[in-house]
Amino acid sequence: MATKHPRFVRTNSWSYVRVKTTWRKPRGIDSKQRQKLKSAGAVPKIGYQGAKSVRHTRIANKGAKEVLIHNLKELAALKGQKLVVAKIGGTVGELKRMAIRKEAKALKKKVLN
Repeated sequence: MATKHPRFVRTNSWSYVRVKTTWRKPRGIDSKQRQKLKSAGAVPKIGYQGAKSVRHTRIANKGAKEVLIHNLKELAALKGQKLVVAKIGGTVGELKRMAIRKEAKALKKKVLN
């Protein structure tokens, strides 16, 4: 199971409407967040990285690994694998998408989108 990490928010995003909450590295000379003071909020660092075995897995799908597929050949490659869910690429058209869904149902593989 993946461990949780704190929510990383941009410095002063809570003070100003114009400053979005999306993370930006603090670079100011007097920045409390750059100095890693506890009160200034957490900064992303290597220590928050999860275990390699659970990295890039989805908790909602019981730890299944997501695999991006674009055609039926890539879907067929998932046949023998367990704990794998398929995600259809954004550039795949509707006709091929329907064919992939139909084949995935036959192979008993879950398609996320």
